[in-house]
Amino acid sequence: MSYGDDEADDGAAGNLAFYSAFQQAAAEGVSIFVSSGDEDADSTAGGSATYAYFGISISGWTSTPYNVSVGGLDFGYTADGVATSTYWNAANSNTYSSALSYIQEIPWNNSCASQLFTTYLDAKDNGKYGVTLATTPSQLCNLTARQVTSYQDSVGGSGGPSGCATGTPSVSDANGTVVSGTCAGYPKPSWQSAIVGNPADGVRDIPDVALFASNGFYDSYYVTCWSNKTGGGAACTGKPNTWAGFGGTSISSPIMAAIQALANQYTGETWGNPNPAYYALASTEYGASGSSACNSTTVNKTSNSCVFYDITQGDIDSICKLDANNANADYNCYFASAGSTYGILSTSTTADQPAYLTTTGWDFASGIGSVNAYNFVTAFAAYEAAHKHK
Repeated sequence: MSYGDDEADDGAAGNLAFYSAFQQAAAEGVSIFVSSGDEDADSTAGGSATYAYFGISISGWTSTPYNVSVGGLDFGYTADGVATSTYWNAANSNTYSSALSYIQEIPWNNSCASQLFTTYLDAKDNGKYGVTLATTPSQLCNLTARQVTSYQDSVGGSGGPSGCATGTPSVSDANGTVVSGTCAGYPKPSWQSAIVGNPADGVRDIPDVALFASNGFYDSYYVTCWSNKTGGGAACTGKPNTWAGFGGTSISSPIMAAIQALANQYTGETWGNPNPAYYALASTEYGASGSSACNSTTVNKTSNSCVFYDITQGDIDSICKLDANNANADYNCYFASAGSTYGILSTSTTADQPAYLTTTGWDFASGIGSVNAYNFVTAFAAYEAAHKHK
């Protein structure tokens, strides 16, 4: 599934509908993969909303304990200032392949609130338009220079804790709904609580895994073409750089489903909800303190046995602003300076606690991390064979 809407806006009945459908699917051996969302840590910021007005929230379509929630990643070499020749051949093959190895990854985040992007832009464009850029995301988001305003948004792979799967929110208006009132999240599944990095918050957290989903923010995106151009679009002829391109967790979700389909084909069986196996494999790989051998930034790019790559750089923090209809309320929005127009989405309104940073092991920005498809399929099959009911 490539759709979603925040839990509080779905309401308890709407969330229950997805919960029940996905529960039945898992019982019948069907695996459900759902996009985590494209709004950083505020899924209420979807649609026409530019800023995170209503605080931290996640989609109720992806938060059930019976589906795999798939987040979004980007390539990290541009932000790190690494030469493209490290990962790409100077010329494509006759089938247009050019990658030299696994490419280090970071969370997909288009917002000025990203610390990684703030550092990158400061080094790249400082003084370019006669303006000295800032060194903190909060300062950057409050600049009006034209090279900054286009980054004042809440676009990126979503993640966060379940907060309103049940109950009734007490704060809402025509533009959105806040996790409030009697809202409560889904209880944390036992298979999620044992992995390093996952917080002891008592609720279901998303995403579970993450894959590349960038829409070109750091110049990389998915290319696509149409065999039938009736509705417009690029033909499947010529070089791929002439085709259309896009991104989003709407792509990473079906790709993870495709990888699981390979595991199903390899084992000759279907597995329903595969999350218990995912987390068990990740726990084995990361142990109690994470795996430096599978750190996305430092891993051996051409030869490794990693099932998952641990994403340890970047964040999914976004710009926030008070909604005009809730001018006196701060919902997870930290303002570094009095009178600032924009704040940073934060778990505290009195301190800068970005929502959310990557950490060792599991985190809200990337879940378990990204997937090495070949190693995943073989490891998944071995795990299921060892734990299959006799």
